[in-house]
Amino acid sequence: MESLNNGSGSNEVELESFQRQIADRFHELSSVSSDELLSLPWLCKLLDVFLSCEEEFRAILVNNKSQAAKPPMDRLISDFYERSVKALDVCNAIRDGVDQIGQWQKLIEIVICALGNKRILGEGQFRRAKKALGELAIAMLEDKDSPQALAVRNRSFGRNAKDQNRPLGLLSRSISWNVSRTWSAARQLQAIGSNLVAPRANEIVATNGLAMLTYTMGSVLLFAMWALVAAIPCQERGLQVQFYLPRQFSWAATILSLHDKIMEESKKKDRRNSCGLLMEIYQIEKCTWPLIELTATEQFPIGDDKEKAVRERVEELGQAYDAMKAGLEPLEKKVREVFHRIIYSRT
Repeated sequence: MESLNNGSGSNEVELESFQRQIADRFHELSSVSSDELLSLPWLCKLLDVFLSCEEEFRAILVNNKSQAAKPPMDRLISDFYERSVKALDVCNAIRDGVDQIGQWQKLIEIVICALGNKRILGEGQFRRAKKALGELAIAMLEDKDSPQALAVRNRSFGRNAKDQNRPLGLLSRSISWNVSRTWSAARQLQAIGSNLVAPRANEIVATNGLAMLTYTMGSVLLFAMWALVAAIPCQERGLQVQFYLPRQFSWAATILSLHDKIMEESKKKDRRNSCGLLMEIYQIEKCTWPLIELTATEQFPIGDDKEKAVRERVEELGQAYDAMKAGLEPLEKKVREVFHRIIYSRT
């Protein structure tokens, strides 16, 4: 009896520690300014939180193998990994969105090269910048609900046809193949969150508290995928996913607070029709539209006041470009790491 009680006590401490660490990590994520929220560095931190939580989640399951194999825990674990598999397509879609932003970078670089030099701005530079700005505006205004808005590719994580017959455990590339033309990020998020409900008291007792573990990890997975879809352009974005989190969980209030902050950002007039709530996209949009108006001139040479306004906007655009250039590749690597972790963890 003493041995059983000690084991139960150790398990309880382990689970409480897991809940407390999640609360602390999300508190750090929520304590940023509005300018940092949904920025590229912030998204990387969010995925770091997911990865660290997932690692600890897996370790607790390994330490409780016998309990995890019994009903109802076996079903709860199976449900969690089914949710995580649905997240693979979200990762693929986000990778496509990152690739799309990379195409915008090339157009922005043309604008900066044309208008950012120190020599007198002439008609040739304006025409070059105007053409790039027009293409950028079209790209950023593409119908986000159109299946054709993003190119459908198999290359998100580089799977080749020859990988199809390899055992699952040996795969290090995409197992979801691609994002189909009828795929919807909004519907996928709803599928991940479907039937994600807090465990009942009898389930908690029957699993020695492990039922709370899978519910907590499922909630973290849902929020991480939802935040990525909110920030990055992807096929049929949609943020109308309900988060019903019981307040008795120490981390629930912080996640709900973050959810509310992101929803508030999405409702702002200047961000309502954006292709993504990523802060760097917002900064580029703020510079792009005024530059389009400034480069619409037909009179050359331009006046000193107009030249000053152009150079100021180009400088701001350059700062946004630098921030995006610095943060886009680390985010892509982090999404790739999440993708691979889900595959290997489930395997």
